[in-house]
Amino acid sequence: MGVRDKLLAVGLRPTKQRLVIGEILLDDVHRHFTAEDLHKELTHKDAGIALATIYNTLGAFTEAGLLRTVSVDSERVYYDTNTDPHYHVYEEDGSKLTDIDASRISIQGIPDLPQGQVVDRIDVIIRTRST
Repeated sequence: MGVRDKLLAVGLRPTKQRLVIGEILLDDVHRHFTAEDLHKELTHKDAGIALATIYNTLGAFTEAGLLRTVSVDSERVYYDTNTDPHYHVYEEDGSKLTDIDASRISIQGIPDLPQGQVVDRIDVIIRTRST
């Protein structure tokens, strides 16, 4: 399925900017990046897409389920093209995020949830640093 079809399938209008960004992100190769990382990549390709447009597009892609976000701290959000259930290792020294298959971690003892609530997803980030 091409990028245009992927966007239409989730109810997003395939604008020029969304198509350019989608060509980079929706190729079924898993990657983690910040909006600023993507802006640099697009600048090198002379795509001429403003950072604000990138943020808006990433927000739309996330809301539509094409991406997910990973908040590693209060100031840094990564976007993840892997939307399947999984967890992460975050290398504090190099600001690198790596996937961990969901089958590699067992979650036990989930507390009772408020009435009418169900678990949407559980995020696990294992933080590492050099010794």
